[in-house]
Amino acid sequence: MSYYDYDYVHVSVAQKKEKARKSLDKLKQTMPDIEPVVIEGTAIAKTWWGKAWNKNLESYADYRNRIGRGRSYVREGAVLHLKLEKGTIHALVQGSTAKPYRVEIGIDPLDEKTWKQITALCNRRIESLEQLVSGKFPKELESLFTTQQEGLFPAPKEIHFHCSCPDSARLCKHVAAVLYGVGARLDQNPMLLFSLRKMPVEELIKKSIADKMESMLKNADKKSPRVIGDDQVHDLFGV
Repeated sequence: MSYYDYDYVHVSVAQKKEKARKSLDKLKQTMPDIEPVVIEGTAIAKTWWGKAWNKNLESYADYRNRIGRGRSYVREGAVLHLKLEKGTIHALVQGSTAKPYRVEIGIDPLDEKTWKQITALCNRRIESLEQLVSGKFPKELESLFTTQQEGLFPAPKEIHFHCSCPDSARLCKHVAAVLYGVGARLDQNPMLLFSLRKMPVEELIKKSIADKMESMLKNADKKSPRVIGDDQVHDLFGV
């Protein structure tokens, strides 16, 4: 049976999941550090960062008609391995053949101008790394991070991919599944996005906190009208 004939043969979800499970068990024998994408429930991503990543992908016309092909794949456990590193994504996806397809994705680094704009606009707005990770920051920053072409998330022109499958489509379902898998991975560790786009996130937090402390210290030198003077303390307490 050829790759193209496979599309005409009905394969149940249960059969696909079982095939993926067997492939994963086999890979574990030679890849002890394998990192499969496991989706619990129906939602691929549950946190702000994971949802924002997937929403960004779905918002581009280049991807809108094809990205959905990967949803069922990632839900069925077909993404057997997904590793995010600086600027690159390495993955293995179970498809129609016995051997998983190899997917390689490159993400362009965020340009310096955009990073400086984001850092400046976040000034004193993010209080800690914990706040950033949880996605609990001012609403204005949400749009700053997610604005097309000018936010943290990559545009299609900044995403470069290759899949070992014979599908000639520009965005095959295996690549689409991996891209959705990234959203699921960001649920576990949002800082991977900053690594993926080669952004020194520590600078963002450090600058925001440093500027806030500087402002507090400046204000500390100013006498507040609410501060009780020495003469008032004497009148109140007789000391």
